[in-house]
Amino acid sequence: MGTLNPDLLSKDLDAVMNDAVALKDQYRKPTIQPELVLLALLRHPDTAAARLMDVFKTGRAVDLEKLDRQVHLAVEGRGDPNGNLDFVAKGNRQVPLSKQTIILIDDALSLANSQDEVRVDTDHMFTIMAEPSMSTSGLLRQHGITPKAIADIRMDNSQVRLKPDGTTQDVVAQSKAGKLRAVYFREGLLRDMVNILSQSVNRHIILIGPDGVGKRTLAYSLALLMAEGKGPTGLKNLVQIDETALLDNDQKAVRAGMSQAAGGILFVPHLHRFFGGPIKAEFSKATPLIQKAFLADDPVIIGTSTEVDYKERIAAVSAIAENSQIVRVSEPTLDETIEILKIIKPHLEADYKLQVADDALSLAARLAKRYLSATPLPRSAEQLLHRSAALVSMSQQSQLPFKTERAGDTNLDSEDVTLAASQMTGVPVNKLGEDERMRYASMVEHIKERLIGQDEAVLSVSRAIKTARVGLKDAKRPIGAFLFLGPTGVGKTELAKALAEFMFGSEDAMLPLDMSEFKDESSLNRLIGSPSGYVDSEAGGQLTERVRQQPYIIVLFDEVEKAHPRIMDILLQVIEEGRLTDGRGNVTQFSETVIILTSNLGAELLAVPVITDEIRDEAMEEVRTWFRPEFLNRLDEVIMFNALSAEDLRSIMLLLLKGERKMAADRGLTLEFADTAVEWMLAQNDEPEYGARPLKRIIRRYVREPLADFLLKVNPPAGTQVRVDAPDGSGLKFAALVDGKEITVGG
Repeated sequence: MGTLNPDLLSKDLDAVMNDAVALKDQYRKPTIQPELVLLALLRHPDTAAARLMDVFKTGRAVDLEKLDRQVHLAVEGRGDPNGNLDFVAKGNRQVPLSKQTIILIDDALSLANSQDEVRVDTDHMFTIMAEPSMSTSGLLRQHGITPKAIADIRMDNSQVRLKPDGTTQDVVAQSKAGKLRAVYFREGLLRDMVNILSQSVNRHIILIGPDGVGKRTLAYSLALLMAEGKGPTGLKNLVQIDETALLDNDQKAVRAGMSQAAGGILFVPHLHRFFGGPIKAEFSKATPLIQKAFLADDPVIIGTSTEVDYKERIAAVSAIAENSQIVRVSEPTLDETIEILKIIKPHLEADYKLQVADDALSLAARLAKRYLSATPLPRSAEQLLHRSAALVSMSQQSQLPFKTERAGDTNLDSEDVTLAASQMTGVPVNKLGEDERMRYASMVEHIKERLIGQDEAVLSVSRAIKTARVGLKDAKRPIGAFLFLGPTGVGKTELAKALAEFMFGSEDAMLPLDMSEFKDESSLNRLIGSPSGYVDSEAGGQLTERVRQQPYIIVLFDEVEKAHPRIMDILLQVIEEGRLTDGRGNVTQFSETVIILTSNLGAELLAVPVITDEIRDEAMEEVRTWFRPEFLNRLDEVIMFNALSAEDLRSIMLLLLKGERKMAADRGLTLEFADTAVEWMLAQNDEPEYGARPLKRIIRRYVREPLADFLLKVNPPAGTQVRVDAPDGSGLKFAALVDGKEITVGG
C-alpha cells in the first residue's frame, strides 16, 4: 500500500485531513471518506473553503449548521471501500483513504494544476465535492452549492485565498480581512510608487536598497492603501507568490502568480533570484516568464533587489531595464524607525505577554543604529527589541536550568534593551553613567599598570580616546586613528591590547593584520573580499567582515609601510570617512573602531630612552618620505615610543612574573621569586635592543619549562609553596617543601 505525497497538500488542507482522521476514529470508520473530509472542512475555521462557505452563508442564506447535521447523518450511514492509499497523519500514523477520497484528491489536484497552483488547497477540495460524481454533491446541491456557484463566488471575492499555504496570497485581500498587521507608511516613497503605477505605460517598479530597510514592508503599505481605496486606480490586488511554492516548482508558481494577479500587481521579492550573472539563477525555469511579464502591462510587476544584485544580475536584462522604473529605498532615519517600532509595539506585547516602555523603543533605535550597523534600520532595531523581549520573557520561566540576567517582571524597559544590546555586540553599551566617567577619568593610570616606560604615548592615546568617549568627535570617523613609531619590543602592540581590554572588555576585541602579507595589489581582496562571482567571494574580507560582525574593535595594521599603495588608499578612506565598501557592495562602518598603525620607520632614531624635539623632527622627516601629507593629516596622533631603560625592563620582568604566579595559583601552587632570581634572569638578556620581547623568551626557557619538569617529577599537592632563587648566580633553583621534606630542582 502506498502513501499520499504530503507535498501535494497545503498546510491548511493537511490540518483539515488530520481533523478528518480524528473524526474517522470518532465515527469508527475504517477509511477517510469524502463526507468526513467535508465535515472537517465545515468545522475548521480560517481556510479558503471556510471563507467560501461564509460567503454562501451571508450572501446566499445557506444554513451551514443544517448542512453540518446532514453531513453527520451521512457519515453515520455510509461506508466506502479502501482505496489502497494512506494519508500520513501526525505522529507518522498511516491512515487509509477510501476510493472516493482518492478520486476527490486526484480531481482537486487536476483543478489546482489547471490554475497553475502547486498544491491542493481546501477550496479546490470543496469545489470538487460539489461535482456530480462525488458522494458529497447531493448534500451540497440541496443548499445551492454547485461548482458554478463556487466559481461565481471566487470570481467576485478575492478574499477567499488569504494565506500563502497554496501558491499565492493576495495581500490586499489580507488587509481587507484584517489579516495584515499594520505597517509603516513612508509617505514620500509611497507617493513615488503610486505616481508610477498611475502612468499608462512603463509602470513596473523595482525597489532597490539593502536588505532590512523595509522594501517588502513598503509593498505591504501599498497594499494597505489599496485595501482602503486610496491606492492607484485600476489595480485591484497585490499578489505575492508563496516561497515554498517557488522552491517546489518555480515555473508553475510564477504562472499561478501572474494568473491570480491579472488586473493588479504581482509582487516579486528578490527579483534577482530569477536571473544569472556572476551567480547562478535560483529559479531559472521561470526566467522567461518574468521577462515576458515586464514586456506586458498586466499584471504590473513590483520587484525588490539590492544595488549590487541589480547591477550584476538585472541591469543587463533589456526587457526589465527598459520597461521598469527604479525606486531607491534608503535606510529610514532614527525618527522614522521609532515610528515603525511604535507600530510593532502592540504585536510585540501580545507575542511576549509584556509591557514595552516608550523609552525602550527610542533606545533600541539609537543602539541599533550605533552598534548593530552590519544590519540597517529598521530590521536591526526590530531584532534588538525581539532579543530584549525574549530576555524579559525568559526571566519568567522558572524551569530553566540556569539563572537569567534579570529578575523577572513583565515590563520591557531601557535597561533590558541595554542588556540585550550588550549580549548581541559583546561590548559594554550602557549609558555614560557616573561609574563610566570615573573609569575613563582614570584611564591613564589603568593602562600604565600594564604598559611600562611609555608614559607620553599613554597620555597621547588617552587624551584622544577620552575626547571621543564623551562625544566630542566626528560621528562618522573612527574613535581614534594613530600611527605608532618606535623600535621593536617597546610596547606598541601591548598598548593596542591594553586599549582593547580597557574599552571593550577583552584583548580579543582586537584585529591584528600583518601588512607585510599585503604587499601585492591582489591582496586587497583578502582585506575587503572578492567581488560577487569570484572565488571565495562569499567568505568576505578579513577586515570588512570582522568589523561588520564586531563593530566595536581595535584594528591593528602592523608594519603598515610594507602594504601596497592601493591598500594605503583604502586606509585613508577608512580614517577619513569611517566606512568601506567591500567586494560585494556592502558598506562596513568603522565609526566605533580604533585604528592603530604601527611602523618601524625612524626606529633607529627613536632607540633612545628620551626622545628630544630634534630626534622627533628627524623621525618625522623619515615618516614623511613614506606617507602622503593627506594621510598623516587625517591621523589623530603620531605617537613615538622610546627605547626601554634598564629600570623599565626590570619593571616589565616583574610584571611578567606576576603573570607566572597567577598561572601557578590556578594550579594550586604559590610561586615566589627571590630578587637574585629576577636579577639573574635580567642578566640573561643579551639583546636589549629588542626591548621586552627577549624577556618573554627568558621566562619561557628558564622558568616555565623547568617548572613544568618540577611538577611532573614531584607532583606537589595543592597549597605547596615553590621558591625560585639563584643562590650562586649559575642558574635558577626551584625548591619546595613536600611531606616535610625539601625538594630542590636546578641550581
